[in-house]
Amino acid sequence: MNELITDIKSLELETIKNLKNSKAANTLRAYQADFKDFSSFCVKNGLKSMPTEPKILSLYLTHLSSSSKFSTLKRRIASISVIHKMKGHYLDTKHPIIMENLHGIKRVKGSNQKAKKPILISDLKLIINAIDQSNQNENKKIRDKSLILTGFSGGFRRSELVNIDYEDVEFVSEGVKIFIKRSKTDQSGEGMIKAIPYFENKLFCPATNLKKWIDYLEIKSGKIFNISDKSVGLIIKKYASLSGLDANKYGGHSLRSGFATSTAESGAEERNIMAMTGHKTTQMVRRYIQEANLFKNNALNKIKI
Repeated sequence: MNELITDIKSLELETIKNLKNSKAANTLRAYQADFKDFSSFCVKNGLKSMPTEPKILSLYLTHLSSSSKFSTLKRRIASISVIHKMKGHYLDTKHPIIMENLHGIKRVKGSNQKAKKPILISDLKLIINAIDQSNQNENKKIRDKSLILTGFSGGFRRSELVNIDYEDVEFVSEGVKIFIKRSKTDQSGEGMIKAIPYFENKLFCPATNLKKWIDYLEIKSGKIFNISDKSVGLIIKKYASLSGLDANKYGGHSLRSGFATSTAESGAEERNIMAMTGHKTTQMVRRYIQEANLFKNNALNKIKI
C-alpha cells in the first residue's frame, strides 16, 4: 500500500513538472505575475484565490475593467486558469457569471486596442538613415541597423529576435535562413525557418547587414544580439525620435506589424505573410491587411474633384 502511495506521489510530481514544461519560461512568469495580482486582490477583500470560484473571478474582472484593456482581462482569465490547472484545481472560466460580465464590460469599454504604429517602408528608411547619422559608436550602429532590418524583414517577435543564436543562422546564395527554435505560438518547440532574401539596395538589406554585424564582432557562438526583448523597444523608440517620428507611437511590436502591413500593402498573399510571421490564425493578419488597404481600396479613390 505504501509503495502504491509512493508511486502515485511520484506520478503527481512528474505531472506537475510536465505541466510546467508545457509552457515557455517567459510565459510561465507572466502567468505567475498575473495570478499574483489576482491573489493580492483576494487577500485585500477577504476572498479565496486558490482554489477560487467564478463569482470571485468575475468580481476581479470588474475591478480591473476601469483601468485595464479588454485584452488584459482575457489574459488574466487565461493566467488564473493555467495556475489552477498546475495546482490540480478546475476553474470554470466559461461560467455565465464570467462570460456575461465580460460581454457587459466589452459593450461599455469596447475591445479596440490602441496598438503601437507599424514601421512602414518609409519609416524604416528614415530610421536606418538616423542610425547612420547618429553619434553612436560604430559597434552600436552596425548592431542596431542589423537588429531593426532583421526584425522587420522576418516579421519577428521581440523574444524571437533576441534569442537568435549563431548556430540558428545560415547564409546561402539567396540570402539568410534563420531557425526559430520556439515562439509564442510554438510552445512544443517544433521550430520554423524564416528565409530572408538579399535586397538590391545593400544599405537596407537585412541579410547583408546581419552578416556585417556577425563578421564585425567575430561572433562564433551564443546570442547574435545579446540584449533583452525590452531593449528592442527602447532602441526603436530612440531612433524613431531621432528620425523625426513620434517615439511614443512606436515600440518593439512595430517591426512585426510593419512587416505584415507593408507586405500586405505590396500585394503579398495572406498565407505568405503568415508563413513568415508564424501566425496560426488569420484574425490578426487580416487586421494588418485591412489596415494596409484603408487607402488602397478606398471608395473615395473613384471620386474626381
